[in-house]
Amino acid sequence: MPSQKNELAERRFAKLVNQVKAMVSACLKPEYRGFYGQLVLAREAVTELGEVAEVRRAARAAGRQLGWQVRTHVSDDGTVVIIDDRDPPQEVHELAARRSADAVAALITRAQAEARMRRTSAPPIRPRGPGEDT
Repeated sequence: MPSQKNELAERRFAKLVNQVKAMVSACLKPEYRGFYGQLVLAREAVTELGEVAEVRRAARAAGRQLGWQVRTHVSDDGTVVIIDDRDPPQEVHELAARRSADAVAALITRAQAEARMRRTSAPPIRPRGPGEDT
């Protein structure tokens, strides 16, 4: 009987590893050639998959199958973060750095445009003359 329980637990765990591996693989950007992988699982997703400790263990196993140096972290609210902590090749690193810089520049440009719109769409402030109530 104990052998059957172990076999069932092993099959369940293998299925969980495959689920996590599929989720991680779906998040990979092909141009990064498997580097910079990450997956963030909200508490609800973790609950659907199983217990936090098992999900983390499965994430580490899935990452190892992908050739990752896996790190996992659980936040206070139950979110599980899975990342590939390998150093990427220089060309992948440079591509990711350019994309990050472009994303930050776009964010700053948008914020500046929104601020400009707020300034120009607000009614003008009329200075008060002498004798007017404040």
